[in-house]
Amino acid sequence: MKPKEVLAFCREKNVRAVDLRFMDFPGVWQHFTVPVGKLTEDVFDDGLGFDGSSIRGWQAINESDMIVVPQPDTTVLDPFAAIPTLSMICNIQDPITREDYSRDPRNIARKAVNYLKSTGIADTCFIGPEAEFFVFDDVRFDQNAHEGYYHLDSSEGQWNRGRDERPNLGYKLRTKEGYFPVPPADQLMDVRNEMMQTMIDCGLDVEAQHHEVASGGQCEIDLRYQDLVKMADSMCLYKYIVKNVARKYGKTVTFMPKPLFGDNGSGMHVHISLWKNHEPLFAGGGYAGLSDMGMHAIGGLLRHAPALCGFTNPTTNSYKRLVPGYEAPVNLAYSQRNRSAAIRIPMYSSSPKAKRVEFRCPDPSCNPYLAFAAMLMAVIDGVQNKYFPGEPLDKDIYDLPPEELARVPKTPASLDAALDNLAKNHEFLLRGDVFTPDVIETWIAYKRAREVEAMQLRPHPYEFCLYYDV
Repeated sequence: MKPKEVLAFCREKNVRAVDLRFMDFPGVWQHFTVPVGKLTEDVFDDGLGFDGSSIRGWQAINESDMIVVPQPDTTVLDPFAAIPTLSMICNIQDPITREDYSRDPRNIARKAVNYLKSTGIADTCFIGPEAEFFVFDDVRFDQNAHEGYYHLDSSEGQWNRGRDERPNLGYKLRTKEGYFPVPPADQLMDVRNEMMQTMIDCGLDVEAQHHEVASGGQCEIDLRYQDLVKMADSMCLYKYIVKNVARKYGKTVTFMPKPLFGDNGSGMHVHISLWKNHEPLFAGGGYAGLSDMGMHAIGGLLRHAPALCGFTNPTTNSYKRLVPGYEAPVNLAYSQRNRSAAIRIPMYSSSPKAKRVEFRCPDPSCNPYLAFAAMLMAVIDGVQNKYFPGEPLDKDIYDLPPEELARVPKTPASLDAALDNLAKNHEFLLRGDVFTPDVIETWIAYKRAREVEAMQLRPHPYEFCLYYDV
């Protein structure tokens, strides 16, 4: 849509409020709302002001004024608001210089795409994420000076087989047996269908929905690939829809990677491909039907994976998932079909247009703008420098002899280690002024102070099991 078309749409749909949304630095959608009468054509150029110092990781208090600039092509009618409400995603600018803000995640993603075009390598980067999440019936948690705990519950959870539910009907999903069961074992079919239909009504292109492996309500809804910035926008809307549909059913959703001990965590495998003049560039006659460019893209992703994890797996909880034994890709290798490799080349179709690379490390706690942009920068670096990824590992990695497994590089074991890798290896992200030094420095400092060190200071409940009687 263009601005005039947005205003006409508001009149047609009797819109009463306009919700302006943007992504904060860590990766949570923010918003404020204005009456529809305040939305004029000038707003699409001039923007509206807000306090940038109140947004995590952004401005200092003495330079807090910033503006949001609505993007008319992101217009959607909010499916949950009580009165007709229009939603638009905004870019963030400095009100004095009118420059795009360096720490606006959407700006970073836009710059990554523009840098790709400037290299001449390709003109389009397609992204296809597979986000997993848990739908719980109840959640309680707290941490203070004298206690720390969490409690999760799900009507599907295998831990409720013996609960007096008056009646307990017995359809509980065993650990690691949640993949593709039909109802009544799958108790979330109707919830996912409503999530899927709401996404479609909001313009998202949904490919499939299904139950995932874990007990306790793990689900997945897949979107068809789109260009990078559009897909990051779509993932913001995706999370918004999933959480609010669940709330309608009296349930709650989390995208944290590892909420349950002893069962599979939630990943977000990301499919990536480069195109030029509407032609796919990763298809060829090499391994798994890949071109040299496709192989070099893998080389870039594997070379920079330890640093990429600082953005693609950005929480301390992310590294509870990245452990052996739960289908998690802790080994930095590539393979066709092998899902235990960090990079897989899907073999569902022989069509050149379907040829892509699947990076399996990311999880859905990431900021999609930053994660997708960082992945693209690693791919560009691999292509430009013709990094060869070594030989494929077409074996069950978890069954390798210890001496052979020891030779396979691993993902970082903690957020602290991932940030160390990012601090040492981020030059490839700075090219084209995509990730600026202040973005890297602020990200690392924020994550260390607010998450890594905060976790290190607090006793863990299991430490009492281990050490209380020492």
